[in-house]
Amino acid sequence: MEASQRLTKAFELFDAANSEDPNTEVFQGKTIPKELLYAKRMTAVLNEFEPDTSEALQLTARCQHICRWEIPRESYEMNRVGYLQWRQNLKKFHAKKASEILNKVGYEEELIERVRFLLLKKKLKRDEETQTLEDVICLVFLKYYYAPFLVKHDDDKIISILQKTWRKMSEKGQQAALQLDFSGKGKGLIAKALE
Repeated sequence: MEASQRLTKAFELFDAANSEDPNTEVFQGKTIPKELLYAKRMTAVLNEFEPDTSEALQLTARCQHICRWEIPRESYEMNRVGYLQWRQNLKKFHAKKASEILNKVGYEEELIERVRFLLLKKKLKRDEETQTLEDVICLVFLKYYYAPFLVKHDDDKIISILQKTWRKMSEKGQQAALQLDFSGKGKGLIAKALE
């Protein structure tokens, strides 16, 4: 199978897995499984932000939240420690799921290992592709999930989250974030967070 065919096949299998998500979101009048929509947004933002990227990073972006609903946040203690455990276990879970699918498609172990490395967010700030992935995750959050997030949380919490998000991003990612279209309140809180 050619590289482009393998990529297409892997995307199809990732999307089929994410289509099983019982959680849905209405987008442009259509009800779509939440993680399927998230995966497509990741690909779209990656293609915009870093169009000439490796196959490994394209694959990673598409499966970054694969089958996430299988490990609900509520299955861990609702505190900082529980949250961090949940996040760590999710990364390992996504890496395992993605590896199984990539194996099935016929990818070589070296590429599968690279996708695992990226999904585990290894060497953030030191590995260029891990950093690009993190930038894309942050941009997807800011572009699609920040506005609904604003109405659910108080300003102090939002400012704290924005500051943490900003610290994770590269300068290029931060510049791209500043080009996004935000509401008046959204823009104001970003300005406060960056003071």
